[in-house]
Formats: sequence, C-alpha cells, structure tokens
Amino acid sequence: MRRLLVLLGFLLLPLAAQAQAVDFSRWAVLVVAGDNRASENGGPTKVFDNARKELVKVFTGLGFSPANIEQFAVNQDDKARPAEIGSIAGALWDLSARAPAGCLIYFTSHGTPDGIGVGSAVVSPDKMAAMVNNSCGSKPAVIVLSACYSGTFVPALARDSRIIITAARPDRTSFGCGELDQFSYFDDCFLRAVPKAEDFAGLGGLVQQCVAFREQQMKAEPASEPQVSIGPKVAFTLRWK
Repeated sequence: MRRLLVLLGFLLLPLAAQAQAVDFSRWAVLVVAGDNRASENGGPTKVFDNARKELVKVFTGLGFSPANIEQFAVNQDDKARPAEIGSIAGALWDLSARAPAGCLIYFTSHGTPDGIGVGSAVVSPDKMAAMVNNSCGSKPAVIVLSACYSGTFVPALARDSRIIITAARPDRTSFGCGELDQFSYFDDCFLRAVPKAEDFAGLGGLVQQCVAFREQQMKAEPASEPQVSIGPKVAFTLRWK
C-alpha cells in the first residue's frame, strides 16, 4: 500500500508542478502604444494610450515587477518613451538582460497587411521577429499584438515556448479605434478577461469569445477572429492563480 501511495505521488508530481503559479517578477515586460490617430479620419485618439496605461496596472497586479516594465507611446508622458522601433529594440535587449526569466510583449496600434504601426513606421513581421528573437530567444514568452491584420505576425513569431495572441486574422481588420473609443474591442476584452482567466493560455480563448460577442452585438463585420498560437513546448501554463 505504501509503495502504491509513493508511486501515485510520483505520477502526480508533474501535474502539481504544472499547477503552480509562475513567478513573473524576473520577466521583461514591454508595452507599446504605437499610434495616436483614429481609424476613421485620422483625428486624435487616446485609445492606444488608454490601453497602455491600464495594461501596465494589470500586469503589475499579476506579479510583473514595475522595475522590469518599459513603456513606449506616440504621446509620451513621464512613464513612456517615444515610440520608435530602434529604441524599443534596445530597451527590450536591456530588459531581457536584467530580467532573464521570460518576455511579455504587448503592442497596441493600427495595422496593415504589411505590419503594425509604430510611430511613423510600419514594422513588418520579419523585423518584429528579429527584435524578439534577438532579445528573448527560446525563453518563455507571451506576445500580444492588438492591431488590424495582426494575425500575419503568427508564422514569423511562433516558437515552441511562446504564446502569441493577435487581435485579428491575417486578412481581417479589428474594431474600436475611433476618436471617442476608450479602448479597442480587443484591448477591452483582454483587460476584462484577465480577472476571469487563470493563465495566459486560457486568457486567449476568453478574449476570442469576448471579441466575437462584442462584434456581433455592434454588428461589426466581417468578424476579426483573434488568433491564439500556443507552442508545443509551452509546458509551463503561465498561471497567475
């Protein structure tokens, strides 16, 4: 009987380890608001900056260290540096050196089929992948891209140890980037889903459900269909509960 209990305990060890919350305090965190213009007419909007500021609060609440968080925005403030891809790449390199356990990267901006807007530039999937691979390599990582057509980044960014969440399919727009919007639909759903999720893998599915419901409610067509990619070696579940 004692041998049976020992055997059962041994078999359950991987499950117990997997269920433990992750210590995010030594992860590098990058949050970028890449534009300040509305989608309809190019007028001013705070939609991306609003998300940036709220996301930092949420990530800090999940256990990410404020000392390891860097923010970039077109509308700079005392927390955010100018949104320029060279500076962003340098900051991610420095962050990952002092916080080497993993990478959390969140870009919120306008997107095109060619990439995501960062200031006056459009950053392509290949350029984004080069930046992330250079700094984060094979470390566990969560990469979130909130923009139209952002699904186009998945093939370039996918790696065995990464979770990638995008606001739309490669051939679809996303919604909610007007002058009067507080958050885009995707960013709003991401923020709303965090308290309901237990880990990043589950969060992606909740965001997909939320966005689909919101778009049906607002009759926004065609559906953006946010994408979730979970690498085959994401044995860690990235739990925060």
